[in-house]
This record gives sequence, structure tokens and C-alpha cells, in this order.
Amino acid sequence: MHAVTSRAADELTVEFAGEEFPVAPGTVFSVGREGDLAIDDNLFLHRNFLTIQHVEGLWLLSNVGSRLTATVTDSGGRVQAWLAPGARLPLVFASTSVIFSAGPTTYELTIHAAEPAFRETQPEAEDDDGLSTIGDVPLTHSQRLMILALAEPVLKREGTGMSELPTSSQAAERLGWTLTRFNRKLDNVCDKLDRIGVPGLRGGVRSYATNRRVRLVEHALAARLVTRDDLPLLDLERDLVTEDEA
Repeated sequence: MHAVTSRAADELTVEFAGEEFPVAPGTVFSVGREGDLAIDDNLFLHRNFLTIQHVEGLWLLSNVGSRLTATVTDSGGRVQAWLAPGARLPLVFASTSVIFSAGPTTYELTIHAAEPAFRETQPEAEDDDGLSTIGDVPLTHSQRLMILALAEPVLKREGTGMSELPTSSQAAERLGWTLTRFNRKLDNVCDKLDRIGVPGLRGGVRSYATNRRVRLVEHALAARLVTRDDLPLLDLERDLVTEDEA
């Protein structure tokens, strides 16, 4: 772990799995299987996936990979961007979350800026759900449960790090549902989000089943569609299903 004793005004810090990595101007900080932050020995992950660099007074996050994408959001979940291969965006918030998946594993890291270019203002009390900018999506209770079952390993994790996402069969079993019912809810939610412009929920026949699950979890975390506080609903649903079957 890199010791961070003081932070210059123009310095960034990347946090991942309990470790902090300082990034100084004049350097290119790389994230991937190799580099300054070697995240994981995951063959689905690019050797070099993301870079952070200070250019003309701005910190830029770039996707230098060829296949994977990343979801980037402010700490409040009010602004969300999808960083595709070859794209880059400025890091203007005090705290920026970066969520991405490689194979069945989802990763989350946080980038902290000592002197952010943009300072957030607190919303009024009646608009505290953090979804106004990226669009509030009405979900039924069962649709939220479906997302929650997929996101459970990530939500249970303390802080940033990595999590293995469950398969549809495992998530359905967690809820006490049939796989058919679970897939129907998954289809409905992906269709709903796709219609409002959330990218990555449609794909080729060969990779669609896996990709839409991981992309759905990425979006749900970034948009705060489900949170850690919702986790007790999973056990409640399983108990209700068991009682109905008794």
C-alpha cells in the first residue's frame, strides 16, 4: 500500500480495495492487469485499460483498451458517463467512482481530487434520491429485487474492490424464483433502460446474456437504483416465497 501523508493541490489519489495510489502531474497512471494499479490477474481484463493524466490544467481519464467499457459517476450518483474504448473525459469532481466489468468480475475504484474543478452543491431535501440528473427510472418491487440479487456481492463489499457477479440461475435461486421468472424480469428491466438511452444493454447473441447482467449492475450501482440498505429485502422475498410454497 502506498502511504499518503500529504496531498498537493493538483494531485489525485486512486483508491482501490483499501489501498491508495497517488497520481502526480507529469506522469501517466495506468490501470489494468499490469501498470501502476495492477488490479487483478484476470485474462478478460486488458493489460492497460485506463489511464489518468494531467493535460493543460485538467485531469483526464482515458480508456486505452479495445473492448471493455467503464461507467463513471460522481460520488452522489447524479452524473453518469459511459467511457467506451478510445474515449476520455475530464475528472472534475472531488470524488469520482469508476465501475467496470471483465468477464464475470465487477471492479470499482474511486478517484479523489484535492482541488476539484467542480464543487457539488447539496440538493433540496425533496430531491435527495440522487437520480434527477441521470433520470429517475420507475421500477416495480420485483424488478428492484431482480437487480438487487445480481448486485448483492458488490453491495456487501466494504468500499472499493472486486466482486464476482452471480449467474441468472444463482440469482433466481437466491430469491426463490424460477429461472423463467427471473429472466422475464431481466428482459423487462433491460428493455426499459434501453428505451431511455442507457447503453450496453443490447448486444450480439453470443455475448448478450452475460454482458447485459454486468452492464445492468454497473448502471444500477452508478445510478443508485439499489443500495446496501435494500439488501434485507432479499431474505424477506425468499421467506415469503417459502411460505407460499409450504
